[in-house]
Amino acid sequence: MVDPIVVGIDIGTTKVCTLVARLEGESDMRILGVGIEPSQGIKGGSVVDLAAASQSISRSIEKAERTSGLEITSALVSLAGSHVSAVNSRGVVGISGGVIDQEDVWRALDAAQAVAIPHNREIIHVIQRGFTVDGQEGIQTPVGFSGYRLEVEAHIITAAAATVENLRQCVQTSGVNVSQFVLNPLASAEVVLNKTEREMGVCVCDIGGGTSDLAIYINGDVWHTMVLPVGGAHITQDIAVGLRVSPDQAEQVKKQYGHAIKSEVSEEEFFTLRAFGEEQPIQVSRRDLAHIIEARVDEIFTLLQQEIRRSGYDGLLPAGMVLTGGTSLLAGIRPLVSRVLGMPVRVARPENLIGLVDQLQSPAFATSVGLLKWAELMNEPMGNPTRSKSKGHTIPVTNWDDIKGWLKRLLP
Repeated sequence: MVDPIVVGIDIGTTKVCTLVARLEGESDMRILGVGIEPSQGIKGGSVVDLAAASQSISRSIEKAERTSGLEITSALVSLAGSHVSAVNSRGVVGISGGVIDQEDVWRALDAAQAVAIPHNREIIHVIQRGFTVDGQEGIQTPVGFSGYRLEVEAHIITAAAATVENLRQCVQTSGVNVSQFVLNPLASAEVVLNKTEREMGVCVCDIGGGTSDLAIYINGDVWHTMVLPVGGAHITQDIAVGLRVSPDQAEQVKKQYGHAIKSEVSEEEFFTLRAFGEEQPIQVSRRDLAHIIEARVDEIFTLLQQEIRRSGYDGLLPAGMVLTGGTSLLAGIRPLVSRVLGMPVRVARPENLIGLVDQLQSPAFATSVGLLKWAELMNEPMGNPTRSKSKGHTIPVTNWDDIKGWLKRLLP
């Protein structure tokens, strides 16, 4: 039997990352191809220039094909942006045979989707949060249970249909079919959260260039998701305005000298840069830079804290927050976020990778690697060079044991 090949394309505001991996054995994943390209035509998770975005994605895919030696025909693609929203729903069905089978579970999930979704919205994920059989709550896998009434509580994530279609169009320009869209924090969670955190209660925050994406996990399931349209690019913009430099210079300064806590930077630390209107390089206090960064980071996580409180789950998160995304590399961000939220915070990165992994062991690539893990859970071969580009790919469903691992991540 040939080991399946999985492909993920992470399309962000700052970079496009295409990864090709081979699933070896039961849990090992070998990275075969990597294609990282600066992102253009993407802002806040949405396409703002079709031609530029298509070119960035094409170049990233070509690099991954070159390094892997495989032709990519289908992939999982990341999704973010303020156009993403979520609702909770319940689905109820009657059990005619007295014993619940797999078909009853699908019918219950279908019933949960029968909510009033506007015509301009597209369902991205339907995630089950638990089943109730004849009033007995908290059942995770109801197949085989005796009963007459099956209820499912589902978390339904939707996105603007036009925005999703624009993104799909950009990927298909390269001759690659979008197998599924996966919300950024759900992809990241696959590689940065452990089972204990999921069960106790934790939120994962993927803070990228244009957005900060949040997912709350309780009792092992996703209970709440949201996308905040503010990210690392806004910190860079603040630095560019405050220091009167170009965005490229501001990004370089942020990475090299940035710190998220002003009080932890010495008043005697300075660096030089060439500002607009200055003939000679000027000296800038690193503490002044930290002051600009701290204000924006504080604002971002104050907004996220308000969202966590609004969800009603703020008292159910003993495991705190797990940070991923490129902006989580900023010096001092972990203690600042912990102070703002009043909960434990850790910065996480993909681990236990084999193959071409030099660049990938960073929080900036948590979503990229998470897409591969998601594909692994679904056990869906994609990008196989022997397959025709015109053919779609389906998830093989053989029995309940095969599908229960990804039932919670069911996509319509």
